[in-house]
Amino acid sequence: MGYTPVTPFRRRMDAALMDHGRRLEDASPRPGVNKWEALRELAVARQRLGLSDRDMGVLQALVSFHPGTVLEGRDLVVHASNETICARLNGMPCSTMRRHLAHLVTAGVIARRDSPNGKRYARQTRAGKVAFGFDLTPLALRFDEFCALAEELRAEEDRLARLRETVSLMRRDLAGLTIWGAEVRPDLPLWTGLQDMAALTARALRRKLTPEDLALLEARLMQALTRARAVLEPVAEELSSNPVQNEQHHQNSQKDIHELERRMESAEQVEVGALDNSENEGSPPAPPLPRLPLGMVLSSCPEIAAYADGPMRHWHQLVRAAEVVRPMMGISPDAWAAAKRQMGPEEASVVLAAILQRFEAIKSPGGYLRSLVRKATEGAFSSGPMVMALMRREAA
Repeated sequence: MGYTPVTPFRRRMDAALMDHGRRLEDASPRPGVNKWEALRELAVARQRLGLSDRDMGVLQALVSFHPGTVLEGRDLVVHASNETICARLNGMPCSTMRRHLAHLVTAGVIARRDSPNGKRYARQTRAGKVAFGFDLTPLALRFDEFCALAEELRAEEDRLARLRETVSLMRRDLAGLTIWGAEVRPDLPLWTGLQDMAALTARALRRKLTPEDLALLEARLMQALTRARAVLEPVAEELSSNPVQNEQHHQNSQKDIHELERRMESAEQVEVGALDNSENEGSPPAPPLPRLPLGMVLSSCPEIAAYADGPMRHWHQLVRAAEVVRPMMGISPDAWAAAKRQMGPEEASVVLAAILQRFEAIKSPGGYLRSLVRKATEGAFSSGPMVMALMRREAA
């Protein structure tokens, strides 16, 4: 074509069309661009250009009329009629299709090359092919720009996802700490407010939040977690250092647990006989339930949930799951029976869930359980520090 028109047929000229036309004239030729890759990158960056998904659908139909896969050279004008384009769009109304085409032209994704009478056609001349219709050259020339916008949007989405994940984890920690804080320090009034904050944060996370909203939630949760930890960390240290409630993880010990288990067999038999005699004299009082909330136990020891029939909401369901997993862990019936007699079924199930959580790090779960039973017999064991250690390990 000897001359490339810039004005549309029977349509108003504006600054945007003039700017797009000037950029096409000043642009230098570039290597070919895969048209489908260009569409994928533009689909990600479309919101930055003011394009809707319907606009992208019309553009995809328009691009499909180009015979090649690569957009290169000067022959990038498609000249399909409105009826043909609407048919490829599954019967979209012609007025709707024209409106979306106008959006694409205004955004500078395609350009109009209108003939003198406004018709779209192509014909061969001695000088070459002449075509009037929609020029796809801007889609190829702005490919690098579309890729940069798409990458920027992907980075923003990734930052937003990581921020949302952080807020969700902080909310979970706050909920768990407030439940435990209400158990160990019920005299403090701050737990109700912190529980409300955790519940409101969970409700807010159901919506689509902006980065600013998430950053504000993160700051507030950090303040709340700092207050909760300032109260609970001294309590945890006191529980860990108290000789009455001290509990040492077996995997940090230098003793050979197999030897320990062999040495304790005879002592265990004596203890069992003594307990049987006491049962004959009179029924002892039932051991109390663990001081830890069941929800905190399940949050710190999630592996035990895989062996339950369904959601665990009561202590007896935890005991039933422990009965199922106990043989798989190699714990003998005698060791398990002694643990339930000395600690109570619920407390023993908490201990077994904690052992299961760190199963790979414990050489002999049965011997480890026997050592804990012995400490419980001496009044030197509680499952609270054991579960809190797992919680801190999970949060680290």
